[in-house]
Amino acid sequence: MKAGLALGAAGSVPADARRAEALGFDYLACGEHLFFQVAPNPFVELAAAAAVTTRIRLVSTVSLLPLYPAALAAKLAATLDQVAQGRFELGVGAGGEAPAEFEAVGVDPAERFRRLDEGLEVLRLLFRGGPVSYEGTYTRLRDVALDPPPVQPGGPPIWLGGRKDGAIRRAGRFASTWLPYMVTPEQLRAGLDGVRAAAAGHGRDPSSVGAALFAFACADPDAGRARRAGIDYVSAAYRQDFAPLADRYLLLGSPGAVARRIREFAAAGADTVILQVAAAPEDRDRVLDTIAHDVLPELR
Repeated sequence: MKAGLALGAAGSVPADARRAEALGFDYLACGEHLFFQVAPNPFVELAAAAAVTTRIRLVSTVSLLPLYPAALAAKLAATLDQVAQGRFELGVGAGGEAPAEFEAVGVDPAERFRRLDEGLEVLRLLFRGGPVSYEGTYTRLRDVALDPPPVQPGGPPIWLGGRKDGAIRRAGRFASTWLPYMVTPEQLRAGLDGVRAAAAGHGRDPSSVGAALFAFACADPDAGRARRAGIDYVSAAYRQDFAPLADRYLLLGSPGAVARRIREFAAAGADTVILQVAAAPEDRDRVLDTIAHDVLPELR
């Protein structure tokens, strides 16, 4: 099973990226919000990470595609793939938790799913290379091409975030990886079955679409301390008490317990886990070391 690490504070990205690569993580990840939670811009952070690493792959988890003109998103992704020398994977989602983000860029939140679908079509066309013409609701292209194109043939692999029916259908149509969060192993298994059924319905090989789990994690030899730290972190991020949901959706406890829970998701079909360290800033390095040295080996 592959493992990724969500980057921390923007100011520490170069150091965090070097460290994650040295610790043996397979992916560096970065999410996105404009005005919701403390969130950076993945194109900027992952470009900084690409400049100081050579092996680790980079994935946005996720970029809010409806906030961008589709052609601009394609250009940013292609440029980042060039900077990373073919190590970038583009995770996208619809967003919607914070309507103010959409209003700030002149996008109606009610249009976000239509914009996401059209944006994915445009990305796929532009990533193929060569001139493209396209007439959509939000995008008009007249015989244009990305130059330089992405390094990877066909463009960066697409990850599709979300756990609802629309996201499942969309992942089957467009994605190489479905990325749910706040799910149980049972939900992941059922969702992946749906994703692969949708892929077959679009003439794709169902086995060509995999699943990755995004999860908040805190591991410590003192399982109680890990649980308290993780619940406090996620409760603050989402502005609600996460204690009743912790056992269902968070990866908290001793290293062995966290590894066992991740293996349950692997058995349900996940081939990758992206971990967001759920700990206060002063404890993040210690928890990260515990995950790297005591959890990752159990997943290999």
